[in-house]
Amino acid sequence: MNPKKEPMSNPAFPRGAALAFLLCVLPAFVALARAEVAQSIKGAPASFTAECSSCHVAYAPSLTGQANWRGIMTGLDKHFGVDASLDSKTQHEISAWLLANAATSGRRAAASTDFRITRSDWFIRKHGEVSASVWKRASIKSASNCGACHSGAARGDFDEDSVRIPK
Repeated sequence: MNPKKEPMSNPAFPRGAALAFLLCVLPAFVALARAEVAQSIKGAPASFTAECSSCHVAYAPSLTGQANWRGIMTGLDKHFGVDASLDSKTQHEISAWLLANAATSGRRAAASTDFRITRSDWFIRKHGEVSASVWKRASIKSASNCGACHSGAARGDFDEDSVRIPK
């Protein structure tokens, strides 16, 4: 009669555990990878998503007008205090897409002197009820951190019904 072997002493146990791990964990990694891909603005060139979201949310081009995008893209060497220069091919590709999809009328299209979306008239009007103390919360940090309250910001989705202001 063979005594019952402990699972850890069974030579098949490590292989079975590894297989179970892969079958359970691998689908989760695939789902996460797909979620990352889905977090880009529809139709955006890969260079826009890669370059513009490396430091901040990649703002939807419709959030401001062509004059502001031109100003931002021609001043990347001094991009709000940071040198965000790009090679000319990448800069041209991103600029062309931003200009083609920029706001063309209304308050969003209005030019601003410093090109900041968060200082535009429409942004201030839409966020007027948000107090200065809310912007300073550790979970938000600043008005430019759209993703803190707008879960769809990375996709260019700013639906008011999905806004959740963190504590």
